[in-house]
Amino acid sequence: MHSSIYSLILGSYNEAMATIRRVPNLEHHFQLVVTRVYDDGDQELLEDEAETDEERVFLISQELEFRTGERDGDPTLIWRDLDGDVDEVFEFVAPDTNEPTLAFFQTCMYRAMYERKHKQSADNTSETEFEEFIWHPSPTSVKAPPRRKVSQKPNVAPSSSSTATSPPAAEPQVSATERPQTSARGPQPALDPSLEKLISFEVELYAWNPDLDTYTNQGIVMASIAQHKIAAFQYWLTAENDVGLILAHQITDEMNQRFSRKMLSLTWNHQAADGSISTWLFRFTDSEENLVAFLDKFSECHWQTLHGMSWAKIKADEQSYAISANEDVEMRDVEDDEEDEEEVLSELDPDEDASDEEDDYVENGPTKLAGTDRNSQLTVGYKGDRSYVVRGNNIGVFSHSSEDGVQFYGNISKLATPKGKEFKPKHVMLHDQDTKMVLMNPTDPHSLFSMDIERGKIVEEWKVHDDITVDHIAPDNKFAPTTREQTLVGVSHNSLFRIDPRMSGTKMVDSQYKQYVSKNKFSGVTTTANGRLAVASEKGDIRLFDSIGKNAKTALPPLGDPIIGIDVTADGRYIVATTKTYLLLIDTLIGEGRYQGALGFDRSFPATAKPMPRRLQLRNEHLPSHFMISPINIRLRFNQGPGQEENAIVTSSGQFVIAWDFKKVKKGYLDKYEIKKYEDHVVQDNFKFGDDKEIIVALDNNVLAVNKKNLKRPTRHSLAPEGNFGSRSDIVNAPY
Repeated sequence: MHSSIYSLILGSYNEAMATIRRVPNLEHHFQLVVTRVYDDGDQELLEDEAETDEERVFLISQELEFRTGERDGDPTLIWRDLDGDVDEVFEFVAPDTNEPTLAFFQTCMYRAMYERKHKQSADNTSETEFEEFIWHPSPTSVKAPPRRKVSQKPNVAPSSSSTATSPPAAEPQVSATERPQTSARGPQPALDPSLEKLISFEVELYAWNPDLDTYTNQGIVMASIAQHKIAAFQYWLTAENDVGLILAHQITDEMNQRFSRKMLSLTWNHQAADGSISTWLFRFTDSEENLVAFLDKFSECHWQTLHGMSWAKIKADEQSYAISANEDVEMRDVEDDEEDEEEVLSELDPDEDASDEEDDYVENGPTKLAGTDRNSQLTVGYKGDRSYVVRGNNIGVFSHSSEDGVQFYGNISKLATPKGKEFKPKHVMLHDQDTKMVLMNPTDPHSLFSMDIERGKIVEEWKVHDDITVDHIAPDNKFAPTTREQTLVGVSHNSLFRIDPRMSGTKMVDSQYKQYVSKNKFSGVTTTANGRLAVASEKGDIRLFDSIGKNAKTALPPLGDPIIGIDVTADGRYIVATTKTYLLLIDTLIGEGRYQGALGFDRSFPATAKPMPRRLQLRNEHLPSHFMISPINIRLRFNQGPGQEENAIVTSSGQFVIAWDFKKVKKGYLDKYEIKKYEDHVVQDNFKFGDDKEIIVALDNNVLAVNKKNLKRPTRHSLAPEGNFGSRSDIVNAPY
C-alpha cells in the first residue's frame, strides 16, 4: 500500500509508511511515526549518510484529536498539528487501504491513548472504554482546510518495535503531572490552591525536540514562580494558558537552569517520576526588564531552596553574587573576528585533521590477578611520562608517548603500611620529583603514607596529628612535585595547615595552622604556582589565602551546591570549582577600587566589586535520557606545565570526557565544549603534563590516551557509544 505523494515539512518524496511504535524504556508511551519508504537504489544513498531526518514522530496522546476521514474517495488518517493553530491538522491519505485494516489501526491508536492516560495496559479493556478518545467536532466550529497534507499510499501497520528512537516531534515527552491528560477541548486542572504566585509574565513556551534537534513552540503562556503556602522554601515554575495548567515543575538543585539576556530566555530540565528528562524554555518577548525581574525572583527562591533559610538574611553583595551565577552573559572581544571566522570554518568541517584512532593498551599485559576492584583514581606524573592508576590496593604504572600511546609499564601490588596492614588508598599525590607518592589511608585519617616509587613499597608513615584528621592534601605549590620541595598542604573539615615530613614526631607545623570554630566541611584545596591557596567546602563557599596560618583574604559566599573539586590557574587569576551538575568559573582579578589589578588571594574584594561567578554546564538539551549524559560528578583539571598558559579544561560525566576551550570560555562562550563517549564509566581524566592536547583517561577497567582533537561537538552522532576501544590486553579483564 503505497502512494505517489508525501508532503510534510520535511519535503516531498514518493512513498511513506505510518507506524505505531512503543517508546523505548518508557512504559505506556507510544508514537505515531511517518517514515519515508525508499525505492530501489535510494536505500544505498541513505546508508551512506550518518543520519536521516526523513521521519516524523508524534507522541500519541488525546491532544492529537486523532480520527479517520476521506479525501477523493480514499481513506485518511487525521491528527492535530500541535505546533500550529487549533484548527490546523496533518492528513495522511491511504489509497487502497481496506476498512478492517483502517479500523484496526484506529483501535491501536485508542489503546495507546488509553495506556498513556491511565498508566496501565490496555490488554483487558473493552471498546466502550475507548469512547473518551473518539474525537467529536465542536458543534460551533467549521472544519478548516488542513494546513499540512500527507497524501499517502501507506503500509499502515501497528508495531511494538523497541528500536531506539527520539522523543516525539510535535509534542514533548512529558509525564501525566506535566500535562494533564484530559481532552484538549475540555477543562484542565487549575493551579494547585496550595501554591501562591510570586511573579508572573506572559512568555512563549518551548519544548526541546531531539528528533528535530530544535525547540518547538508550545504557544503563549503565563509563566509564574509560585511558593507552597504551608511547606517552607518549596517553589515551583508553572505555565498556564486560557485552557488551564500546562506544567508545574518544582525548583530544585538539578534543574540546570540557564538565563540568557541575549535570547531573553530561561531554559531548564525537569525529571519526571518515571526518570525521563525533558527540556523547556521560557522566552520573554516583551522586554529584558521582565527577564531580569524573573531572574531575580528565581535566584532568590532557588537559593532559599538550597539553604533552607531566608534570602533576606544575607548581604546585598552576596545576593548579587548568587544572581550573577545564574546569568549567561556575553563577554566576547570584538577584536577577535578573525578567530571567530576560523571557529565557524572548523564547525563546518569539524572532522578535519582529526585522527580516526585513539591510543589504547598494547597487546601484552601482566599476569591476571583475582579480585573485583575497579579503577578508582588517576594521577599523571611529569617525569618519565608516567601515569598511575589506583585499583583496590594495587597501583598500575603506565607510560605514554606520541608514538606508542599508553602502555602498561609495571604494577605496585598489595599496598600496605610499614607494619604490614594492607589498605586501599583514598587519595594519592606524587611528590619529590615523582620519586615518592603520598597516600591517604581511609582507616587512618591522622597519618599519611610515603611510598618509594622505584622500590614500589610504602616506606614511611607520617603521623600528622593525634587529634586533627587529614581529609585533603595538595602540593606546596602547583609545580612542587617537579622539585625537591618536601612540605605539603593539609586540610581537615575546619582547618588548614602545613605538613613537614622532616620534623620529628607529628608532622604538622604549628606556626602554619589555621582553624575555624564552626564546622566548615572543607572539601578540597588547590595551590597556585607561588603557593597561594584556595579552599572549597561542601557548603559551596571558597576561601582564598595568601599563606597558611593567616585569615583568608577573600571569602566567596556559597551558592548552595557542595563543591567536590577545585583547581586554579598557575597565576591564580581563575578558579574553577566542580559541583554535581556544573563547573563554577571565578575571575579573582579585582576590577576596581584601591586594590584594582590585584588578585583576591592578596587583597579583599571591595563590597561593590565582588567577582561574578560563571557556570560551565552541559547544555539543557544534552541532559535528557535520550542522550544519557549524567551530571558532572568528578574533578576537573586545567592543562598545566611550567611556563605554559592554561587553555583547556577537562572533566568527565558518566561515560563522557568533556573539554572546554578555556580561551573561548574567557570570551563568554560558556557552553562551547567538545565531548567523547565511551562504553565504560570514566573514572578520571587529566592532561598529560605539559601538554594541552593529549588526555589520559582512566575507565573502570581500561586506561587510554585520546587527543583533544578527537573530541567532537555534541551531536546525536558524537554522543553515540563507541563500537570498541581498539586493541585490548588481559589487563582489561583483570588489571594489575
